[in-house]
Amino acid sequence: MSSNSPTGVSPDPIVAIATAPGRGAVGIVRASGADLSALIQALCGRPLVPRQATLLPFAGQQGETLDRGLAIHFPAPHSYTGEDVLELQAHGGPVLLQLLLARCLQSQPGLRLAEPGEFTQRAFLNDKLDLAQAEAVADLIDASTEAAARSAALSLSGEFSNTVHQLAQGMVRLRMLVEATLDFPEEEIDFLEKADARGQLNALEAGVLATLGKARQGALLREGLQVVIAGQPNVGKSSLLNALAGAELAIVTPIAGTTRDRVSQTIQIEGVPLHVVDTAGIRQDPGAADEVERIGMQRSWQAITGADAVLFLHDLSRQGRPDYDAGELHIAQELARCVAAGVPVLQLYNKADMLEGRDLPDEAQAEDAIVMSAQTGQGLDTLRQALLAAAGWQTAPEGLFMARARHVRALQQTLQHVQQAQAHAAQRDGALDLLAEELRLAHLALCSITGEFSNEDLLGEIFSRFCIGK
Repeated sequence: MSSNSPTGVSPDPIVAIATAPGRGAVGIVRASGADLSALIQALCGRPLVPRQATLLPFAGQQGETLDRGLAIHFPAPHSYTGEDVLELQAHGGPVLLQLLLARCLQSQPGLRLAEPGEFTQRAFLNDKLDLAQAEAVADLIDASTEAAARSAALSLSGEFSNTVHQLAQGMVRLRMLVEATLDFPEEEIDFLEKADARGQLNALEAGVLATLGKARQGALLREGLQVVIAGQPNVGKSSLLNALAGAELAIVTPIAGTTRDRVSQTIQIEGVPLHVVDTAGIRQDPGAADEVERIGMQRSWQAITGADAVLFLHDLSRQGRPDYDAGELHIAQELARCVAAGVPVLQLYNKADMLEGRDLPDEAQAEDAIVMSAQTGQGLDTLRQALLAAAGWQTAPEGLFMARARHVRALQQTLQHVQQAQAHAAQRDGALDLLAEELRLAHLALCSITGEFSNEDLLGEIFSRFCIGK
């Protein structure tokens, strides 16, 4: 992105097709800049009443009519970007929209195509949105579940930002007291007691902890959970994927090794997206498999090492057979070696419908074992709740906002600095300057969420992930 202004964004007027590629009933071409009067005159033939949709012909370069549609002019600063904005709502044919776009580029000096996220970036730089709200625009567009869409809408409305601002205000008040007292070192102890610095720090810690809990939930709504089904051939992995998805996604046969490659499907449980991966069956002796199946097993282990949760699927109908039990032991040992620390491995005992009156083996009666049948649906509800618990999900409270991994990291850093500040405040002979520094670092980490303290590299990374025209 060119950079000719102090804010790091080009002052050039920009234009883009703002609707998704392909045919549609309506398509929108959007322009933004300091002064769009030349563009409005060229396309519409006359000035437009601000914020009023006007039905008129869109003129081509030779005066011909390209289309007849609605034109809306949003004068600065009362627009999405804070600049002059023109929206042309035409019929949604791809060729027509490209003609309108080309006509716009011919009509306004300096007008250029917008880069990804540049409209929203200008809204941020012109103080129409803070950074958390700007990110929520993309999250709302990308939301894969109803709960994610509602949470993104709350973030866009400022719910998350308001919470961060309230914490920041409390931090600023405490910083002012601490830094003012630095000039009077003999009063340090009196300050700690009379200003109730510890009480204020405790309140800040509680607020950050509560916000961090919500942010983790919001990040889970956005990112989802990568769940990998692992086990020996023919234990029912594909049947389990189909049962969770409610559709025949993977081929199921009694033949061991039917699944040769990963099969993925995104499902949702209570609004939380789960990216479930069915992998090729893992044999204890890879030499017993053909070349294609060996590659499939390698990919199975690759998926397992990147999982957020692993479902280790056992076959109750084969428990007790020496070759099968040896295979189970081999997989258990490999999982212990390959699965990242902290990643839960759920023990699932499948084919309960085939026990035919036999007792469950001891391991299937363990407290954390889930006895199930992918064919009949037995145990699926228990599995769904266990997956949510493994993800750290709690029943979504009202007012849950969307958050990103970046926000969670910033809140974790804030919490660490607040806790360090508490440790300094607890020492009656502690240095007040160390307390002030920890509060300053906590404040910086917190404000990075809304973009009050951000570098241009961070902004470029965030807005480059937006779609063109937004």
